[in-house]
Amino acid sequence: MLERQGYRVRCLARRPEILTPKTHPPTEVVAGDILDRDSLDTALRGIEAAYYLVHSMGSTGSFEEADRQAAKNFGDAAKAAGVGRIIYLGGLGRSEDALSPHLRSRHEVGEILRRSGVPVVEFRASIVVGPGSLSFEMIRSLVERLPFMITPTWVNVPAQPIAVDDVLAYLVAALQLPVAQCRVYEIGGADQVSYADIMRAYARQRGMRLRMISVPVLTPYLSSLWLGLVTPLYARIGRKLIESIIHSTVVRDDAALTTFPVRPMGIDEAVRRALASEDLQYATRWSDALSSSGAVPTWGGVQFGSRLVDSRTLTVAAPPAVAFAPIQRIGGDTGWYAWNGLWRLRGFLDLLAGGVGLRRGRPSPTALRVGDTVDFWRVEALEPDRRLRLIAEMKVPGRAWLEFEVTADGGDGSSSTIRQTAVFDPVGLFGRAYWYALFPLHQLVFGGMLKGIARQIAVDRAIAVDRGPNHSGSSSESL
Repeated sequence: MLERQGYRVRCLARRPEILTPKTHPPTEVVAGDILDRDSLDTALRGIEAAYYLVHSMGSTGSFEEADRQAAKNFGDAAKAAGVGRIIYLGGLGRSEDALSPHLRSRHEVGEILRRSGVPVVEFRASIVVGPGSLSFEMIRSLVERLPFMITPTWVNVPAQPIAVDDVLAYLVAALQLPVAQCRVYEIGGADQVSYADIMRAYARQRGMRLRMISVPVLTPYLSSLWLGLVTPLYARIGRKLIESIIHSTVVRDDAALTTFPVRPMGIDEAVRRALASEDLQYATRWSDALSSSGAVPTWGGVQFGSRLVDSRTLTVAAPPAVAFAPIQRIGGDTGWYAWNGLWRLRGFLDLLAGGVGLRRGRPSPTALRVGDTVDFWRVEALEPDRRLRLIAEMKVPGRAWLEFEVTADGGDGSSSTIRQTAVFDPVGLFGRAYWYALFPLHQLVFGGMLKGIARQIAVDRAIAVDRGPNHSGSSSESL
C-alpha cells in the first residue's frame, strides 16, 4: 500500500532474502534484529516515520521481557536517528481492568516507545480479521475442523473486530497526522460482536453449518490445550491469546473516527474480504509461497490458511519451452501421462455424482487458452512455456487446483525444473477427511504424472533429433 502511494520504504528483516522478492524498487530491505540495538542504526537512518509492528508472543522465554527490551531498543534508536514519529499497533483493553499479560505488555510497549521522546501514534485494535492474524487463524481452524463445538464462556465476550484493510488504512493515514495529535487511538470495525458471532460469520461465508453449545467449565488453560490439538496454534500461544480474549475489547473512545478518513466495515464484509484476499494472494505462485514460508511438508502436505498443498519438483535435461510442451498437451486424448485408468474411474464417479466427468476433453490437442476445458478441469492461468494452472470442476467437497511451473535450471538454460502443485481448499471436516483419505493415492497418481511428463520430454527430444534440423515442420529452432 505504501509503495502504491509513492512512499519510499525501508524494511527491517532478520532474513532479507525472504522479504526482498516481495518488494518493488525503490523499496529497500535491510538486515537487522529488534533485539540487537546496534543493528537498528542503519535501518532508521534518514527515516521520517517508523512503523512498529512487533510482538514476542511466540517466544519460548518471557515474551514480556522480550517486548520490553525490543521497544526500548527501537525507541532509543529512533530518537538517535531523528525519526519524526513512530506508528505502533497495539491491543484494545482498559488499563484499569486486570488485563492479561499479553494486553498488559501491548500497553507497556506503547508507553516505552513514548518515553523515548519520539512522537507516537498508538492504535489499539481488537481482533484483526485477515490472513495471518492469530485470532483469525484460530477461528478459521475451529470452524473448518469442528462443525459441532462445545465452547467455553469466553466465546461470548464482546469484541469489536476490525478488517485488516481498515487497519492498513489507519496506519497509512497516520503519516499525515499533525504531530500535535499523536496519541492513543482505539480502532474497531462497525460491529460489536463476540468470538461466537465471528465464527458464525466465517461459517456463512464458507457455506458451512455450525453448531455451538456453551459450557462454563472450560478454563483458559484447558481451552489452550484443546486449541493446540485442533488448530495450528501452539498451546503456549493459545493460552496467551485466550487470556486476552476473556476481556472485552470494544472501542470506548471514538476519536479515531473523527480524526481519520477511515470508515471501517462490518464483520461479514471483513471476513468476505479476508477470504477473497487469500484467493488473490495464493493465485500468484505456489513456488514463492513454499520457498518463503519455510514450511516443512508433512503427512497431507503443507497448510496455507485453509488450503492444503501437495507439491513436488523434478529436473529435466531440456530448456523450459521443451519441458512445457507435454504439460500444454495434458488431458483429452493425450491423457495424464500415468495411471489413466484411475483418471477414467474418477471421471466415471464424477458423472455418477452429477459432475462433468472426462467427457468434455479439450478443444485443441496441442494448444490451450485461459478458459479452455481440460476434461473435468478448466484453464485458470496460462503463461506460455512457464506456467499452467487448472481449477477443478469435478464434484469435490471444496475447491481444487493443479498447477505446473517450469523454470530454467542453471545458467545455460539447457535444463529445467518442473514444479507440480496440487492445492485443495476443503469445506468443513468432510472436506479435510476427503483430502487426507486420498492423499496416498495422490502420491501415486501425481508422482507418476510428473515422471510421465519427464519421459514424454525425452521422447519429444528424441523425435526432434531424429527429424533433423532441415525436416519440414521441424521445431528444432525452439530447442
